[in-house]
Amino acid sequence: MTINIKNFLKDKSKLSKMGEFQSLKQINGLEMASISADLYGDGRDDLALFYFSRGANYATLTTTNSITAEFIPWNNSSHKKIIKGLLVNTKNANTFTGKQGKESIDLLAKTLSRVLTIKESKSQKGTSETVKIKDLIFASTGVIGEEFPAEKIKERLPDLVERLRNDQNKMFWLKIASAIMTTDTKPKVAYEEVIVGDELIRICGIAKGSGMIAPNLATMLSFIFTNADINSNLLKTLLKRASANSFNAITVDSDQSTNDMVTIFSTRALKVGQNLSLNDKVIQKFELALKKLCLNLAKQVVVDGEGAKKFITVNVINAKSLGSAKKIAFSIANSPLFKTAVAGEDPNWGRIVMGIGKSGEEIDQKKLKIKIGDFVVAENGKISETYEEKKLKEYMQWDSIEIEVNLKLGNDAFKCYTCDFTHDYIDINADYRN
Repeated sequence: MTINIKNFLKDKSKLSKMGEFQSLKQINGLEMASISADLYGDGRDDLALFYFSRGANYATLTTTNSITAEFIPWNNSSHKKIIKGLLVNTKNANTFTGKQGKESIDLLAKTLSRVLTIKESKSQKGTSETVKIKDLIFASTGVIGEEFPAEKIKERLPDLVERLRNDQNKMFWLKIASAIMTTDTKPKVAYEEVIVGDELIRICGIAKGSGMIAPNLATMLSFIFTNADINSNLLKTLLKRASANSFNAITVDSDQSTNDMVTIFSTRALKVGQNLSLNDKVIQKFELALKKLCLNLAKQVVVDGEGAKKFITVNVINAKSLGSAKKIAFSIANSPLFKTAVAGEDPNWGRIVMGIGKSGEEIDQKKLKIKIGDFVVAENGKISETYEEKKLKEYMQWDSIEIEVNLKLGNDAFKCYTCDFTHDYIDINADYRN
């Protein structure tokens, strides 16, 4: 197996080192492959296939944008608790593509189901099991409104299926994660494991996302795999809970995509108990690991924000409600003025004050306390008496910046993650379709 180096190479970015990434391990019951359909015209891998010969339980969260990619209604119409495969393409979003986009998925589903059925008939198991079109789901990411390249993708499906393999090492996971990237500068992978008795529950996750990032969800595809046998209904609950403070707590530019999708798959290879619920100790351990993995992937998306140089955490504490804390946090994090100030390494805390005020939430200025890093910049309705511009300017040179807003109105809190706005963001998006 060789990795397609073209997936790693980007203008104005350095090649990522292998040591920067976690080592993901094999998930029994999962086969993966990637290939180039030359959608970018440069030979990089742009198709990925995930196949479960014995089927997988799964749960999905998708964008709440009222305009969606064609694959979302297709996937939603399945109503299946167990599926066999997921096909992902980059470069083209298959959004606002009309009848052609919808019929393209039908074409790919028929072709892929036929090719996978042939694969099964030739396998050592010698089964004659048919892979039906509704055993398959899809995901797309890329440019909106361009004709979907169904024929180019269809032609590569036999070779893609031929490349499926179930022995997964670190390099192979990176190869697959690289195949789903668009403007990303590096693949995004995460791994967690849970020891239950003598057994090892594994959770592997990959994601893509760099721009058009906002909550519910982001311009983001994320696929998570586990060997633990957890039913689809419980997976859905766990995924929602894990996403609340991870995938739904990040923003790059406040723009919400038409194609967001986060899916978790259980290959059912490891039996962890029957009639499981949120109260079971095994599930509680699993949930903690899943939350950690999702937050890891979400932060990687923000760190790789288009043109980003700084990672920013906005922590709103002692709010009167969770909703209020969340609204204020994102009001600050989504402010172009605040984000450009951070890019310019300017401790202009007035832009934080502006972000708090424009949220529309009730604020008591005299109670408000604002910190940048460990430095108190404002309290009691005015600039802090301990404010030191020189020290703050030194802190703003760091590549990770923390903002804390203490409302002193209640006991709720919310933490969100964002990045700065640099001129590179403009350059990347101005040239996005070229």
